[in-house]
Amino acid sequence: MRKWGYLVLAVLLVAALTACGKKEEGAGGKVYKFATDAAYSPMELMDKDKVVGFDADFLDAVMKEAGLDYKLVNTGWDAMLESVKQGTEYDGGISSVSITDERKQTYDYSIPYFESTNMIMSKKGSGYKSALDIKDKKVAVQNGTTADIIMSEIMGKDNTNLKRFESNTLAFTELEKNGVDAVVADIAIVGEYLKQHPDKDFEGVKDEANFPSEYYGILLPKGSELKSKLDPAIKKVLENGMYKEIYKKWIGEEPNVENVLNAK
Repeated sequence: MRKWGYLVLAVLLVAALTACGKKEEGAGGKVYKFATDAAYSPMELMDKDKVVGFDADFLDAVMKEAGLDYKLVNTGWDAMLESVKQGTEYDGGISSVSITDERKQTYDYSIPYFESTNMIMSKKGSGYKSALDIKDKKVAVQNGTTADIIMSEIMGKDNTNLKRFESNTLAFTELEKNGVDAVVADIAIVGEYLKQHPDKDFEGVKDEANFPSEYYGILLPKGSELKSKLDPAIKKVLENGMYKEIYKKWIGEEPNVENVLNAK
């Protein structure tokens, strides 16, 4: 009887553990992997071995709202674009990725979550007022960004004066070294750089005529089932006040939430 009692106990224990395992799998489910290029402060940057920034906090709020587990990995820009396109290792990408018609041919997007525009950064006193003022100058951009696309149209895609870099950090460094006359990059990134480097004799110039508003979305593989889960959660985060908190924390001002909600 004692042996039988042990056997029954063992069977019950195995059953309980199996049940717990199934419950954990059902509760946690899939862990979605997102890629990013954490060299875009204040949107995404590395703090030791952790990705932090606006996009990191925003993704965390969205995934919690959606009830989904996730992991955010710093892969770099080009690797992010390729890995999300393939859709095998990564389920999405979040890295200040502007929604463009060209990219829509290769990727799906979540609904917009951030309004941005590009900006010119140059030395104070340069006299640049618009993108047309720098079309014959040496200009640095991050490769594959909307700044690259816009300046390629203005200067010519094969113009040797248009210098493409893997990151805006490298583009800014090139300006510091007098290797270029100006950098064109997202307004949040230029603004953060100017705030963090008040000793640098640089200034930022807006150009609404040539740099219209653009919107960031979470990048997804074509046909991703994740879009239907993310979109309602993003809308909720935009509307419930959490978005404003994250925006103030990283950007330092009030966002125009209505513009983002009404963006196409």
